[in-house]
Amino acid sequence: MKTNQSPGKIGIISLGCAKNLVDSEILMGQMHLNNFRIVHNPEKISGIRTMVINTCGFIRDAKQESIDTILEYVQLKKAGKINHLFVMGCLSERYKEQLRKEIPEVDEYFGVNNLEEIIVRVGGEYKRNLIGERRLTTPSHFAYLKIAEGCDRQCSFCAIPLIRGKHRSRPLQEILTEAKTLVSNGVKELNIISQDTTYYGFDFDKRKHLPELLSGLAEIQGLDWIRLHYTYPDGFPLSILDVMKHYPNICKYIDIPLQHISPRILRSMRRGASAKETIRLISKIRETIPEIALRTSLIVGYPGESKREFDELAHFVSEQKFDRLGVFTYSHEEDTHSYNLKDNIRPMIKNKRAAEIMSIQESISLEKNLSKTGTMMKVIVDREENDFYIGRTEFDSPEVDNEVLIRKTSKLKTGSFYKVKIVEALNFDLVGEIVLK
Repeated sequence: MKTNQSPGKIGIISLGCAKNLVDSEILMGQMHLNNFRIVHNPEKISGIRTMVINTCGFIRDAKQESIDTILEYVQLKKAGKINHLFVMGCLSERYKEQLRKEIPEVDEYFGVNNLEEIIVRVGGEYKRNLIGERRLTTPSHFAYLKIAEGCDRQCSFCAIPLIRGKHRSRPLQEILTEAKTLVSNGVKELNIISQDTTYYGFDFDKRKHLPELLSGLAEIQGLDWIRLHYTYPDGFPLSILDVMKHYPNICKYIDIPLQHISPRILRSMRRGASAKETIRLISKIRETIPEIALRTSLIVGYPGESKREFDELAHFVSEQKFDRLGVFTYSHEEDTHSYNLKDNIRPMIKNKRAAEIMSIQESISLEKNLSKTGTMMKVIVDREENDFYIGRTEFDSPEVDNEVLIRKTSKLKTGSFYKVKIVEALNFDLVGEIVLK
């Protein structure tokens, strides 16, 4: 049922990962086509009559942030500052009935596949077959490109299959059409995302089609950088390495979340690939593309993780010297397989272990950065801050990886590429000076 009043200006708050952000951008695109006035992540509530909160429900901290945000806008609604409050996304999908009972002030809760219902609810008409009609919330020169939804993996700690369902690949031509639309609108860098990127196309005909998709994207004129995220180590399609070598606009960068290296922990996590297979895969990737930048993410404090198993992980990080690395402390999520295990690592120990891993990585990052001083690197400028332009190399994904601080000796344009001489190394960033063409 549609609202009885005009929604007025609509605010969209997007919480959680880049996959959630894409959903928000699609929703905003539909609202724009309905001539609604919209604002993303508004700093001020003034003039906004309808608020839509796109929630995250992945881990405990993210769920708490989502709940806190909902409660904040419930108070604003009670105070008459907004007329309508809608909640969508992962938290809403996972706990819809519970939320309806505990926070009834929200006008309606929607799941992760209810964009059409949201548009109708605010008084609009859902426009079908409009591929790529998104309202980007990122800087106009880069975007995230979601190639699939859901996940078929059964990792013990992960609630995503419970929230997003089984893996569903988007048709290849649909993805290419969206990519071309984004590029025609000024996007120069596409960051490829899904819950399991390397599984792309397997649901079509039991073959992995990521190499074919990468080739198609790489042929798009004007697309300078293509970056791979969320590649799963078990069954990694090595053929994508040949595609990466062939096309210079595919960044020499792979995000491959490994989570752990202890054989027992990996088995309990239901990760598929063994420790030996994981190390062999890393070696094969680096042997095939020596200049590759590898990013990984790890989990510490998994149920039963012993000191010896943690030390094994720490040694693995020291030995493998990943270019980029992130650490999460284990979150005990109901309805997952590992929820049946006792969450017996104290939060203080989890945090201490995470800090130890990041301390190791900090030294590795500084060592790698020092090796780049004096070299020339291709950098894209993302933004301007105080005395510097802030950019990235092809070895860095936006928002999560290292940045290049470029001293303001010349006027630079956001979204443009420049040759930069690296003159200083920081722990996680580089300092550079522009080299005029």
